[in-house]
Amino acid sequence: MPINKYALMRYRIIDRCLTNSARPFPSREDLRAACEEQLYGLGSGIISLSTIDKDIASMKNEGDLGYYAPIAYDRARKGYYYADENYTISEMSLGEDELSSIRFAAAILDQFRNVPILNTYGHAIDKIVSRLSMAQEDDEQINQYIQFEQNVVSKGIERLAPLLKAIKERKLVYLDYQSFRENKVKNYEVHPKLLKEYDDRWYLIGYVPDRKAHLTFGLERIVDAIFSESHYQNTLPFDALAFFQYSIGITETKAKAKPEKIVFRIKTIPGRLVKTQPLHSSQQVTKENDEFIEFQLNVYPSPELFAKLMSFGADLEIISPEKIRLRFKENLLQALAQYPHP
Repeated sequence: MPINKYALMRYRIIDRCLTNSARPFPSREDLRAACEEQLYGLGSGIISLSTIDKDIASMKNEGDLGYYAPIAYDRARKGYYYADENYTISEMSLGEDELSSIRFAAAILDQFRNVPILNTYGHAIDKIVSRLSMAQEDDEQINQYIQFEQNVVSKGIERLAPLLKAIKERKLVYLDYQSFRENKVKNYEVHPKLLKEYDDRWYLIGYVPDRKAHLTFGLERIVDAIFSESHYQNTLPFDALAFFQYSIGITETKAKAKPEKIVFRIKTIPGRLVKTQPLHSSQQVTKENDEFIEFQLNVYPSPELFAKLMSFGADLEIISPEKIRLRFKENLLQALAQYPHP
């Protein structure tokens, strides 16, 4: 059974504590604190005493490790020590595959260090990344052989944490909001229900009593927000999964609307991309040959859907329904009109 990578790192820290002559006989709490500080940051509360107990037992008895560490407990000094004072596991290092896996995970985590809602864990992220950086001083920089998409922190993202708190506690929020369509700020009383990310932007879905409907607010368009201590009542049921069940993007399923069965064809090579990365969970392949792949979606026609389909340009053809086909054609004609013949 594979050994957890972070467990292996804790074993090395415990080993250093047990061989530290300046602070002999560390207690369970000393070992726990040392592991926590070096891996996650002091006071993070991530590692428990029971974890340390299991680590000591594994170091002593786990055959897959092969340490068979002579760890003993001194009742008088209330601490642990090696019965063989020359023993250490420092010669037994993590394998390169194991280190690479941890570095890979840390690199992903590092992408989100500036997201406000994760600020609480910023010190822990710094600890992990810095420790692993020191362990690979002679290696190539990770971005020389793997590059992650850079997550640009958009305007309004600082409201994520207070909005999430308001959702959990069912508290009213008053928004000053300016949409892209209107050149004025409007005021809304909102019962916040859901935070949703799409295309590197964050949105709040909330019930607006004045409209008697759930509306969607882009966080970057919120001019101001007042977080009330008053609780709202559940005036209208809300099911987050059902709300976007037939949606692509942030445009929700309208209350009385029904999803459309949209059939389209894409030339074979770009069609294979769509096969491996479906546009929606309802996507099905209905026909395939050397020239094209035909797909069917059961979705609500939305601007986001049309944007995705339009991105395939001349490689894609809408087959049905006819009204969607005509709408798609009209969009293409309007785009063509932007490039008149000289």
